[in-house]
Amino acid sequence: MASFSGGAFPAPLTPRPDKSVTSGNYINFTDPAFSQWAQQYLPEVYEKEVERYGKRTVGGFLRMVSAEMPMASDQVIWTEQGRLHMAFENVTFSVSGSGTTAVTTLTFATAAEAQLLAVGTTLVVADASNNVAKVRVKTATATPGTTTTVVVDVYGATDLTVAGLTGALKAFVFGSEYGKGSQNIGLSREADFERFSNKPIILRDKYSVSGSDATQIGWIEVTSEAGTSGYLWYLKSEHESRLRFEDYLEMSMVEAEKTDQNPGSDATKEGNALVSGTEGMFAAIEGRGLVYTGTDFDGPGGLAEFDALLAQLDKQGAIEENMMFLDRQKSLEIDNMLAAQNSYGAGGTSYGVFDNSEDMALNLGFSGFRRGSYDFYKTDWKYLNDATIRGAIGDIEGVLVPAGTSTVYDETLGKNISRPFLHVRYRANEVDDRRMKSWVTGSVGGNYTSDEDAMNVHFLSERALCVQAANNFVLLKTV
Repeated sequence: MASFSGGAFPAPLTPRPDKSVTSGNYINFTDPAFSQWAQQYLPEVYEKEVERYGKRTVGGFLRMVSAEMPMASDQVIWTEQGRLHMAFENVTFSVSGSGTTAVTTLTFATAAEAQLLAVGTTLVVADASNNVAKVRVKTATATPGTTTTVVVDVYGATDLTVAGLTGALKAFVFGSEYGKGSQNIGLSREADFERFSNKPIILRDKYSVSGSDATQIGWIEVTSEAGTSGYLWYLKSEHESRLRFEDYLEMSMVEAEKTDQNPGSDATKEGNALVSGTEGMFAAIEGRGLVYTGTDFDGPGGLAEFDALLAQLDKQGAIEENMMFLDRQKSLEIDNMLAAQNSYGAGGTSYGVFDNSEDMALNLGFSGFRRGSYDFYKTDWKYLNDATIRGAIGDIEGVLVPAGTSTVYDETLGKNISRPFLHVRYRANEVDDRRMKSWVTGSVGGNYTSDEDAMNVHFLSERALCVQAANNFVLLKTV
């Protein structure tokens, strides 16, 4: 038994006056909050082990890029704004007559597009060969549930065929033009928005040790600045169970998916409880974000492939600062790509997400570079390299996560709020906090809740991941 005195103890600790095992006086030596403890206070059993596989935790991916916030409901709902402008694809056109009597008609795929195509609206249209023309809507007719048909005047030509356009077209609105004294112009358009929701899942695990084996518990006697003293406990196997469960908390938020089963079917029930999954990060990006399956970044044309990725970011939110979590191969590809340009870190990377400190970024394992108007902070993600988890599959090479916050409408609060693009919501109120619960049952270690000659350490969390503005996330997958 060792003694430690002086200083304030980390927040999770509540020393006990006797050697009794509780969830509140357990020491987790890998937690940054316990960095003040010297190695000599570790139990002897810890010193005898060789770390054959090194640090075996997934690492704090979500702690690096997310925040954790409480919620009281079974569901979190938020609304994201739609695009301000809209582009049209697969627009067909026909021309009747010729010369000054020619009539050009455009047909759009759905009647919903009619709300953007009032008389007087001006559009840019282009074909697959990038032949471009400008047109003005002369008349518009919507057929409910099917198509929108508009007759247009072509600027600079009598019709689109004379302007050199062929085949299917793309189009977008760039403005309008009206004559003097015009009235009853334009169309009222409701703002587009998308409503998203996610539900928390309950994760549970436990560690059980018999009364005989519990004698391996290591105890540390501590004395506070006020002169009070007490005991803190540590158990090697319980410690690993706790670390494994903490990994599960992160991995579930990354990998989880919602069930496709009918919520009322027996296949989604555990007893009378509904088990319907939750939307994890990978599922959210594959469903609402960008998935990149290009060539190797250090191969022929690798830099052009990376620039193609930037072009896709330009089409979305164009978030300036982004964090890249990569497996070893993709990380080396980017290193080689940058080295080939002989400009690693060139361009004045700002490190704004790290309080503009390059040293802070490097200490956290990130290296930065700038390409175009974007800053990237790159680091290895152990989860993608470990042979016992995603590294055993190898289909995902990395993920790009925008730094900063997005503004969404919270339907529970009834107002606009700013939230990190990626954040965790956990169930909590004044009575119970389910972010990470642990409690001890049995008849060992000072807890007498049953006649079982064992100590059972239970772990529980109820949480969900919110991926806001997923269109700014990129999932890098194997070719």
